[in-house]
Amino acid sequence: MSPPNVRCLFLIFCCLTTSALAAKTRHFRWDVGYMFWSPDCVENVVMAINGQFPGPTIRARAGDTIVVHLHNKLHTEGLVIHWHGIRQLETPWADGTASISQCVINPEEPFVYRFKVDKAGTYFYHGHYGMQRSAGLYGSLIVDVAEGEKEPFHYDGEFNLLLSDWWHQSVHEQEVGLSSNPFRWIGEPQSVLINGRGQYNCSLAAHFNNSTSKLCKIKGDAQCSPHALRVLPNKTYRLRIASTTSLNSLNLAIGNHKMVVVEADGNYVDPVAVENMDIYSGESYSVLITTDQSPSMNYWVSLSVRGRKPNTPPGLTILNYYPNVPAKLPILPPPVSPLWNNYTHSKSFTNKILALESKTPKPPTRFNRRIYLLNTQTKINGFTKWSINNISLVLPSTPYLGSMKHNLKGAFDPKSPPERFSHHYDVMKPAANPNSTHGSGVYVLEFNTTIDIILQNANALAENVSEIHPWHLHGHDFWVLGYGEGKFSEKNDEKKLNLKNPPYRNTAVIFPYGWTALRFVTDNPGVWAFHCHIEPHLHMGMGVIFAEGVNRVKNIPDAAIGCGLTAKLTKNNGL
Repeated sequence: MSPPNVRCLFLIFCCLTTSALAAKTRHFRWDVGYMFWSPDCVENVVMAINGQFPGPTIRARAGDTIVVHLHNKLHTEGLVIHWHGIRQLETPWADGTASISQCVINPEEPFVYRFKVDKAGTYFYHGHYGMQRSAGLYGSLIVDVAEGEKEPFHYDGEFNLLLSDWWHQSVHEQEVGLSSNPFRWIGEPQSVLINGRGQYNCSLAAHFNNSTSKLCKIKGDAQCSPHALRVLPNKTYRLRIASTTSLNSLNLAIGNHKMVVVEADGNYVDPVAVENMDIYSGESYSVLITTDQSPSMNYWVSLSVRGRKPNTPPGLTILNYYPNVPAKLPILPPPVSPLWNNYTHSKSFTNKILALESKTPKPPTRFNRRIYLLNTQTKINGFTKWSINNISLVLPSTPYLGSMKHNLKGAFDPKSPPERFSHHYDVMKPAANPNSTHGSGVYVLEFNTTIDIILQNANALAENVSEIHPWHLHGHDFWVLGYGEGKFSEKNDEKKLNLKNPPYRNTAVIFPYGWTALRFVTDNPGVWAFHCHIEPHLHMGMGVIFAEGVNRVKNIPDAAIGCGLTAKLTKNNGL
């Protein structure tokens, strides 16, 4: 009989071997280009992948390797694609961030993304160059549990809901307006889309309200025809929900059905039942619904705008009970959404999201470094910008990953950005001096240490205006230790931080005039963006750059960093 330690080693070897054999390499070939499409029944130009809008859904299992052979068919524009929520362990160059992790993929050029999806969850992908997400460059990425593993909840079927917003004005016009003096705001979107489909200037539920909207009459094969969720009575369904909106925060409700939240940003949460839920740009959730209502009826799935005065009508589709036909409109009106500025409701929902402790790592009890990031609207030479600690982010021509790996001088600002803001700054009023500066500096973080980030919101340029900002961290998940009102106080707010069961996420919101405290560990070598996920806000400078353990990064493909100063280096070295 084998000694116990030999048997244990054999069992571990067998488990690792079985896992390795079960993991697959999944190849995709994508051509990215423009095409005419009618997302909300009005024809426009969208960015598409292989002629599809939204782009194809990637489905894999935890441990699989994804290989995307991408060809840029845009003719006059570069592009990159970010795999939102995928941590890119050992592949930081595949993160898909222009000028940060890689060079822009030029027109008619190919690029190969190769990375491992290490953790099950609901994710998505999108363009990360200019404002190409607003142009429609996005799609879903679903990672199932590894072979032989199970989710900590049961369901009979599932649906995928990818949420977005849509403008009739081209993304190039939007970019020019945002970069003009006088400033031209993009305005509210014309439509909210569910899986790339919505309705403009009409309503599926017009007869339930007093608006002047006409009742939509959509052919079943129309590009804007809503995708009904077809269900059987007395079953449990998982809805995978991800928001790739460019501007809008949304509230989701399903008529007469409660939702049980079980996953957030690829991490399990303590199940919580809600009547409706807020979802901010960059966030993803899984909820369970039970089809326990009358099977003789269909029910509305409704999306309404949060945090902004809603000039965009709700997005609607139908929960279609068998044997009803999808075209049978619900008898009951759509659910009544919370008032757009009811932040008490929003904060209540956000505070209910807590980690499922048995499935979530605990945060370190102490931090090594704390960085305070003040979020303000500012002016630079008369142009309207967003700034962090009075610096508006501009990206260099040479990707940080390449320039830092090869110690290139002059590629970006060598001075580290400020880690604090003035104790005297009044976050409740417009700044006395609204002027700021551009910057491309980097927060260099010591490897394998614990970092706290205090996101601090403030008044914008106009009085009595402070906006919602969802912040997304690349390369990591973080613990959301808490939210609070006004200016963060170490004396009064430190004791409020949750170290017991904070949610583990990659995107977190800061509410108007409030703060949000995050904690993460610098255990993933690379250069990572941390930014507001609202597309025009990032375009106007609302972001920072973190770098950690760059000397540990190996095998960077030349195609990822062969531009700017790095291109000269590789040419001179004959690489």
